[in-house]
Amino acid sequence: MKPVNRFLSPLLGGYYFFYFALVGVYVIFLPKALLDLGYRPMEVGIIFAAAPFMRFLLPFVFRHFLSLSPKVYQLSLLFTFVGTLLFVATVHDFWIYLAANLLFGAAMGISLPYVETIALASLSRHIYGKVRLWGSLGFMGIALWLGKVLESPYEALYYLSVVAFLTLIFGTMLTRYDTISHSTAQEDASFSLTRYWAFWISIFLMQVGFGGFYNFFTIYETAHGISLEMTSWMWSFGVICEIFMYYFQGPLLQRNLLHILQFATLITAFRWMVLYLFPDSITLTFASQSLHAIGFALYHTAAITYVFSLYTQKKLAQQFFLGIAFGLGGSVGAVLSGQVYGEYLFLIESIITFMAFAVLLIHQKRKESIRI
Repeated sequence: MKPVNRFLSPLLGGYYFFYFALVGVYVIFLPKALLDLGYRPMEVGIIFAAAPFMRFLLPFVFRHFLSLSPKVYQLSLLFTFVGTLLFVATVHDFWIYLAANLLFGAAMGISLPYVETIALASLSRHIYGKVRLWGSLGFMGIALWLGKVLESPYEALYYLSVVAFLTLIFGTMLTRYDTISHSTAQEDASFSLTRYWAFWISIFLMQVGFGGFYNFFTIYETAHGISLEMTSWMWSFGVICEIFMYYFQGPLLQRNLLHILQFATLITAFRWMVLYLFPDSITLTFASQSLHAIGFALYHTAAITYVFSLYTQKKLAQQFFLGIAFGLGGSVGAVLSGQVYGEYLFLIESIITFMAFAVLLIHQKRKESIRI
């Protein structure tokens, strides 16, 4: 087992807690807040495509021009906070608010890969899950709290700024634990996506399939007669299952990581089909939310660990994972879900996710042939 500084795990836990509380406010409550302020569903889709799109572009910039150094990371934390302040000032102007989301997305796209690299380099797979679950607690905590107390769209924006500031505080203290050597832009230029192209396509499609869930689940359920408070409990139940998985997933991660990814992708396709078939069933929607433990928690840890093992450029690999999956995949998923929102939203998401499973099978065959 890797030796761990006794201060590292609490700092990582604090960062994850507030970072994912920030994500929780952004994905659960801001879409509905924008609708309440007069935005149309298509405009909401475009807005929530902006931040992921910037996460997609960033790795290409770092591959050729920049290195993910502690100074760049600290600036990303600062601009994440600044971006949330701009949200409050610009929310009534679509184009300026869109620009603020581009800044916010760029800053967020730098922060998490840097911290994930520190965590993967310093913690065993067993301990990583127990530290990472603090992010799930932050996401769940903010969902339950705002589900009860939120009264106006502006309150969601204020909470966003507060948790961004706390993320800045904890994130800044983590730089002293960065033990990964900083590769140069010339070294990173040798990074290849084409060698494992099927894997990258699969993780892209997986996150496209999550687009309807992240951006329209709250709207979808409340439109089918489910209260906002009950919907926040649905979000929270999914996170509780996620926390359970993070805590106990250690032994599973000793198995074949690629097989885990295939299983989790197939389960997620089934999850979206349940939401399509039974949108107004509280019981079955809670059951579908339980699958978040597999489709998000287990999938996420297996995926970042798998990527960590594939490439020598560790930080850049994590940036590309976040950029292609949550960046490009999240961006396309947001725009697509805004365009197709309605009765068939989750049927389409289920089909896309099954395609991700099929491409992952192609990746397995190609990897075996490369090894031979």
